[in-house]
This record gives sequence, structure tokens and C-alpha cells, in this order.
Amino acid sequence: MKRTGFIAIVGRPNVGKSTILNAMMGEKISIVSKKPQTTRNRITGILTRGDDQFVFLDTPGMHKPKTKLGSYMVKAINGAVSDVDAAILVADASRAPGDIETALIQRLDNAGLPVILVLNKTDLSDARTIGRVIEEYSALCDFAAVVPMCAMKNDGVDILLDEAGKLLLEGDWVFSPDSLTDQPERQIASEIVREKILRLCDDEIPHGCAVVIEEFSESRDMLRIRADIYCEREAHKRILIGKNGEMLKTIGTYAREDMEKFFGVKVYLSLWVKVKENWRDRLSLVSNFGYRDDD
Repeated sequence: MKRTGFIAIVGRPNVGKSTILNAMMGEKISIVSKKPQTTRNRITGILTRGDDQFVFLDTPGMHKPKTKLGSYMVKAINGAVSDVDAAILVADASRAPGDIETALIQRLDNAGLPVILVLNKTDLSDARTIGRVIEEYSALCDFAAVVPMCAMKNDGVDILLDEAGKLLLEGDWVFSPDSLTDQPERQIASEIVREKILRLCDDEIPHGCAVVIEEFSESRDMLRIRADIYCEREAHKRILIGKNGEMLKTIGTYAREDMEKFFGVKVYLSLWVKVKENWRDRLSLVSNFGYRDDD
């Protein structure tokens, strides 16, 4: 009997939601970095094992929005919670529940969803602290399961998948068994470029960047991609390009390597940097750059 389920992965920024998704998938589906609010869109990972098909929805980190882009990200979280059968709440194994976790638990409880609590980054904590944190969370919710883990070391991933499997429902699969994600290829390419900016540039610059794919065409054994990187200040543009274009070249080299691994073909990647001041707080530009509501 086939089983399936849509499972949202939620939590505050920088607790490892995307790392956990990639670990469960065994593939890099969602970009990751050490900077908070890396994920902006709802990312779907599709994992089929035997008769079971998991559809994981990686969401942006819950936060108090300060821009139109931030409001879009919070709305993406709420939309994901409304569309799923269960949820995985990811939290830091060394931190007691805060206002964000309490609000998420209330939101999930109101939706009537079974919830697995994942306490990630156990390598940065100790058994006594983890035990105390589990007690504090358990006082807030009757979780379907509690899974301490370290996603970076792939520790606890199988346990999490086993617990998530218990929440699947009998029914036909939504996606073909060889599907990994429902993201358009253009979005995957833009996210790969944005990840390299996050990893290579200082804090403020990546959060003010958007990547738009202007060309995506395949001929023979070559995939040609042209991406425009939009930033908010001329000073940021100069940093992104770097002396003699070295920073932009490095971003492009790393992005192209990841694209070739994912798409399985040679990639010719062309990057251009442009300025759109304060685009994160201009609704028309937020929408034009791909952060739009589908409702």
C-alpha cells in the first residue's frame, strides 16, 4: 500500500532546516550557509523510499519582518503550514524555547498537525542541557516524537526519517518516484548563485542581493545561463565584482561547479551585477525578482 505525506520543516533562522532537508534527501536541494534567513522561498524536496513518498517543504526562518521581502517570507511559512499533513519543528539543542518557537507551536497546534521536534546541533551542547531543553519543549506540546540530532554530521537522520514515516497517510503518490524537487530549473540556478554570494561576501551584502535568470538555454551538451545579480548599493556592486573582477569570477566558478553537478551537463555561466536601491522594501521589485504569492 502506497503512503505519502506533505511535511513542513519550520523553525527560527539558522537552526539548520535546509541542512536537515538535504541530509534526509541525500541530495543538495536547498542552499545552505551560516548566515540567517538563507532560505527565502518554500523549497520542496521529494523523497521516495519503497512504498513511501515524503514531500518535505523547507521554509524560511520565522522572524519579525522588517521589509516587504521579510513579509513575503513569513507568509511563505504560514502558507506551508496550511498545506501540509505534519510538521518538523527544528530548534537549537542548547536553547530553551523562545517567543518564535512558542508562536510556531501554537500555529501548528491550531492547524491540528502532528509535530516532530528536532533538536539540532547536539554537537554544540551536552546531555544535561539537551535533557532540560526537551523538558521545556515537552511542557508546551505533545510532540509525535523528539529527535536530538546533528545534521551536519548526518547523525540522527535515519531516526528522523523513521519517525516522519509514521506520519504518512495511505494514498497515491503526488510525484513520480524519480522526482527530487518541483522547483523550476531557473529557480535552482538562481539559488545556487545566491548561495555562493552568501558564503563569499560579508553579512549585509548577501541579504540585499537577488538573482534573476535572464537566459536558460540548452544546445548540444552545453547549458547556457545568464544571471543578473541585483544589489541595493553601488558600493555593494563594487564589492561583488571585486578587484579586477576577482570576486565575481570566484562566485561564478563555484556556482558553475554546483550547476554542472546538479544538471549533469557542462554549463556556461555569465554573471552581471546591477543596482536597484532598497529593492527589498519595494513590493513591485520583490515580486519581479520571483518572491511573489501564488494565491
